[in-house]
Amino acid sequence: MKGKKVKESKEDTGIQAIPLNANASGNVHGGDILKWIDSVAGVVAQRHCGEYAHQVATAVIDSVQFLSPAHIGDLIILKASLNYTGRTSMEIGVRVEIENLRTGEKKHTSSAYLTFVAMDKNGRPVPIPPIIPITKTEKRRYEEGKKRSDDRKANRKIKTKK
Repeated sequence: MKGKKVKESKEDTGIQAIPLNANASGNVHGGDILKWIDSVAGVVAQRHCGEYAHQVATAVIDSVQFLSPAHIGDLIILKASLNYTGRTSMEIGVRVEIENLRTGEKKHTSSAYLTFVAMDKNGRPVPIPPIIPITKTEKRRYEEGKKRSDDRKANRKIKTKK
């Protein structure tokens, strides 16, 4: 199976927050941001797998950090890219920024790492193309993603022994 470059599957998208997205404080509800994070990461995962997977599924959402609130009217900018691939799973990193459309000010508001599994039409895991990191940043993200994957596997083994 031929590998794919990070840039072949990355996705940047924007969503303007509307009153429907408001929580009781008048900020954008964290659950809406999580939904958008999961959605954009799913686009990256499916794009990377292409015809090799009938579908992809979120297996893990970890290390979500909400650094500052997003407000109604802000443009929520989601930047997602593949960090690491295993045999049947992959890690996608998502950076969320907000842009105040009146002032043009941009701010980093949250980040997340998600693991997706590629599956056939019967829901069984299938092999995926390996990632080809090119830039220094891509190589660093690959190594960090591999470490997180290894840590998750080690934690699973510890929990199943109890």
